Amino acid sequence: MKNQINTVLEAVCRQGLAEGVCSAVAAGVSIGGQRGSARARCAIGHTRSDGSGQAVTEETLFDLASLTKPLCTVLLTLALIGQGRLRLEDTLARVFPGPLPAEKKSLRLWQLLNHSSGMLPYRPYFREMERESGQRSKAQLLERVIDEPLAYPPGSESRYSDLGFILLGHVLEHCTGQSLPVSFRALITGRLGLTRDLFFLPLDQSLPVERQCIAATEDCPWRGRVLQGEVHDEHAWLMGGVAGHAGLFGTLHGVLSLCEWLLDLWQGRVEHPHLPTPLIRTALTRRLANATWALGLDTPTVGASSSGSLFPARSVGHLGFTGTSFWIDPEGQVVVVLLTNRVHPGRENMRIRSFRPQFHDRVMRCLSGGVGED
Repeated sequence: MKNQINTVLEAVCRQGLAEGVCSAVAAGVSIGGQRGSARARCAIGHTRSDGSGQAVTEETLFDLASLTKPLCTVLLTLALIGQGRLRLEDTLARVFPGPLPAEKKSLRLWQLLNHSSGMLPYRPYFREMERESGQRSKAQLLERVIDEPLAYPPGSESRYSDLGFILLGHVLEHCTGQSLPVSFRALITGRLGLTRDLFFLPLDQSLPVERQCIAATEDCPWRGRVLQGEVHDEHAWLMGGVAGHAGLFGTLHGVLSLCEWLLDLWQGRVEHPHLPTPLIRTALTRRLANATWALGLDTPTVGASSSGSLFPARSVGHLGFTGTSFWIDPEGQVVVVLLTNRVHPGRENMRIRSFRPQFHDRVMRCLSGGVGED
């Protein structure tokens, strides 16, 4: 089976490159979690499409974009809940440092995690702000997010929101008294030996690797350059490269390992002092009958999921705007990770939308005993 899934992985990844989905792709499949794991991996392409990039390897760093939400912000929030420092029912008024509009004071922590807070999904604030990164821009952006009126009654529905997770990141920094990178390393990656595979790239620090070893993203018209080794998301960039909604970079090994560990926590096979299995199971369960979201992780949408048609309903996953994703199937004990730089050199390339479900269907068909070929 391992040879077969490796063959399918390479074939479908090469298809993605040939179809112009991206210039760089790293994909991995894991069965059985970390302890009984059987893995298949593939990394091909180049970090840039202009001939100056390096060949992609399993150590290539990708801008994970919104995978920051579940892999960092959600796990840190749950760990602080496990420590007793936060509660899912906490109101924003209790945990947010500073004044809030009246309509936001009663928002619950779980509603922010569940994308059901009423917060607007997105607004391009960066277009109204100076092109500078740091504490001043971060404060200005937070002020705009806080002042943004709610778009719908909290708890009535789920609408995916960057703005809610920007606020969550600020809450976490206030609660811990530390930056997100420091807390993430202390509570998550440091315990798993993944500090070199999953981390933020703050714009005020030197890069830990050569720029050419990082998959390039957009030729950004706002910043006037091809982005490589700095966060793609404009709002995360304004905040210094570190935010609750985006900013995390990672290797295939890092994302695959963290997802395996999350699966093991879910199944009760491993322990974390602040992430008990019952809390993880609560977090990975849908909260609203009319929405697919759990707490910071999505579940498959019947007939329209990026996970394809073969992941069971209890599966959880997440997408990143740059072309990244993971899906975890608790029934088959399967983790599938897909990392690409589909926004390179431009975000108007939307071929990933049709490629993702095809990719996952071929992988899952192979795992179930099919040939994995269309």
